[in-house]
Order: sequence, then structure tokens, then C-alpha cells
Amino acid sequence: MIAGGGPAGAVLALVLARAGVEVTLLEKHGDFLRDFRGDTIHPSTLQVLDELGLARDLLRLPHRKAYEVGIVTDTGEIRLANLRGLPGKYDYIAFVPQWDFLNLVTSAAGTYPNFRLLMNSEAYDLIREDGAVRGLRYRDGSGEHEIRAALTVASDGRSSILRERAGLVPEDLRAPMDVVWFALPRNDGDRDDTFLRISSGAMMVAINRETYWQLAYVIPKGGFSALVSGGIDALREPVARLLPWLADRTGEIRGYDGVSVLTVALNRLRGWHRPGLLCIGDAAHAMSPVFGVGINLAVQDAVAAANLLAGSLRSGAPIPERTLHLLQRRRMTPTRVTQTAQRVVHNLVIRPALSSRFDPSVLPRDLTKVPLVNRLIPRFIGFGVRPEHVNVRESPPS
Repeated sequence: MIAGGGPAGAVLALVLARAGVEVTLLEKHGDFLRDFRGDTIHPSTLQVLDELGLARDLLRLPHRKAYEVGIVTDTGEIRLANLRGLPGKYDYIAFVPQWDFLNLVTSAAGTYPNFRLLMNSEAYDLIREDGAVRGLRYRDGSGEHEIRAALTVASDGRSSILRERAGLVPEDLRAPMDVVWFALPRNDGDRDDTFLRISSGAMMVAINRETYWQLAYVIPKGGFSALVSGGIDALREPVARLLPWLADRTGEIRGYDGVSVLTVALNRLRGWHRPGLLCIGDAAHAMSPVFGVGINLAVQDAVAAANLLAGSLRSGAPIPERTLHLLQRRRMTPTRVTQTAQRVVHNLVIRPALSSRFDPSVLPRDLTKVPLVNRLIPRFIGFGVRPEHVNVRESPPS
């Protein structure tokens, strides 16, 4: 039983169903169509999809490839990483709308008769018996229901209800920012890439969606009310200043009803499990948007969980807590290292930029020319600390 149809829950459901495990995946919404979500598919996730036979299908979807990572500053552009030359088939980041990714994964899972997807179904509590979790309670349009399971997986996001019901409280690592998401039309003469624009006092991410720009305006933590109090020009002005070629389109931002606010969280659980319960993805560790690796950490959690648990789940054997703890130990190291790197960027770049203390002239123009940096950063962005591979054979039930 998996609660939450995001990247972690969907991929775990697919790999388990493919291995012949009876799987039910609950998703509280009626579809996956929510625009302002992470959509960076890094080489580590592309490799997982390749191992599942889905990479070619993913790359048939509308997408853009990014071979380099860079920053646009007031004094010019900075090249941070060149992904060309990474080992394996995939030396780029694919920008794919997350709803397309989730539809692809759940559709593939749906080809197995032992997989069940329940949409519009919100998990709200755990079933406990004899000191262990034995399933969950959920509600849908017809009322409230129970599902019993040998293992319940909470992949219901950074505000996980099941995590709360289990009494698991994440350690807050204090992200310094929130993000205001909105969209503006894209014209043929605009630049082609996706990039971070940073200036002293302001930051914005621009994602090329072909017909429009998905924009992420970075604001100080808890600063949305102050932004709104300044009227809509308080949002239009930084767009025109940071991206002057969009200045003629800022009138399209008609009010704050058309924007979405991401309250950025950076946290992690000290313990990811209880008897009969496992947390993965954002429910176990909320990641900052820095490096765009949230989806990829979640997918790696899912693959590691499937590799460790598929055999026991298929046979119906009890899941020992030591196995859940082994999974936590395996995935805690990449979580800690990635979050530490994100905190370094928070402290050295984002906090100074938001407080008007950022000086881009202190940064090298091209970090790809620094040999050690050019080896480490692309691998870190592309594969992370401990990339996982699908080790569970396809074995659907007869």
C-alpha cells in the first residue's frame, strides 16, 4: 500500500508491480496536472527509466535537454557545469512536465494486473494493531474506507499526513526562501535555455516551456505577504529588471490570484520507519529547489526500497524493521550530503542575494575550466551521491 502518487510513490509502485507484488497506489487528486512542480529529470533518473524500458517513451514526450548549467548575473553569464561527457547514455537534464512523467510511470504500472491506482483518494490515518501499522484509512467521493497491507509506504509529500499520524517529526534545516511561481508568454525571439537569473536583491528561475515561460521568483522566507502588500507592481518590477526582454509582457501578470507560492522546506526525518510503515521521498526528506534534484532523490529512494523489499512482499513474508532500517541507512547518506550542499548554496549565494549582498564578480566566469570542479559538479548534479539501479527482475503474476 502506497499513499501519494508523486515521483517516489509512482516509481515504487511500478517497480513492485513489475516484480509481481500486489500494489495499491492512492493519489488524493483526480489527475497529475499541477503546473508549478519540479520537472527536472536528471541522468540518474533517466538511467532508472532506461532499466525499466521507459526512457525512450519519456523522450518521445515534449521535452527540452540541458547539457550545461549556468547563472545569468548583472556582469555576465557564469558556466557552472558541463554535463557532456558524463558516463552512460544520458549526459543531459531533461525538462519534462511532471504530470507527463507521472502519467507515463503509472500507465506502465497499469499494464500489470496486480497494480491498482485509486485517484481522488486521500489517506488520512493509519490502522494500528499490536504495536504495528497494518494499513491505512482513506476517503474518496463515496465515503471512508480501510485497506490493510503488510507494508504501508508514506510518499505523501512534505506535509505528509501519515508521517504525522505515526508521530514522526522532521528536523527543520531552515531554508531561507520561498518561491512564487507564475507564467508569461514566450516569443520566438526569446532565448532558448532554462536558467537562473541572479542579482543583488533578487533571483528568478526561467524555465522554457516552448509556448510560455514558467518563472520562479525567489523571495525571503515568509515574504509573500509583504510582496502582496506592495501590489502587483511589486512582482512585475523584478521581472522587468531581471529579464528586460519580458518587460513588455509583465502586464499579463494581472493579480496574485494567478500565482502559486511554494513554501520551501529543507528537512529530514531522523527515523524513516515504524513497524509496518516506511516514509520515502519528500515525506522522509524535503529538498530545497537548489540543483533541482528533488524528483531524483525521491526516485532513488523508490528504487532502493523496491530492491530491498520486493522479495519479501511478493512472498508475503513479514517485513523486519531491520530491513526498513537498512534502507534508511542506505538513503540517509545521499540525503545528508545533498542537503549539506544545498545549505552551502543557501548561505553563500541565496542569503546574500536576497539581502542585497551578492557580488557576482567574485565568482569565476567558467567553473568548467577548473579541473577538479569540472569532474565533481557534473557527476553530483547528474547522478547524485549514490545512484540506484533496478535489481528486481520483471516477474508479473500469472
